[in-house]
Amino acid sequence: MPIRMKKLIGMFLLVALVIIYALVASIFAVARLSESGALVQFLFFLLSGLLWVLPAMGIIKWLMLEPRAKR
Repeated sequence: MPIRMKKLIGMFLLVALVIIYALVASIFAVARLSESGALVQFLFFLLSGLLWVLPAMGIIKWLMLEPRAKR
């Protein structure tokens, strides 16, 4: 796959990941945390704010892989 195509796909994947993750985290927070205490809300938003990095790292690692040499 050409590197430019790979970067384009990776960019769209990262943007989609952030949008979908933010929507899911927000929906969960509104549905489950509305009556929770401040500490629980703080911990949820702290963890959910950092958790999206794991799948993003996978996408970035895929982007950094060298293309296979053609034989």
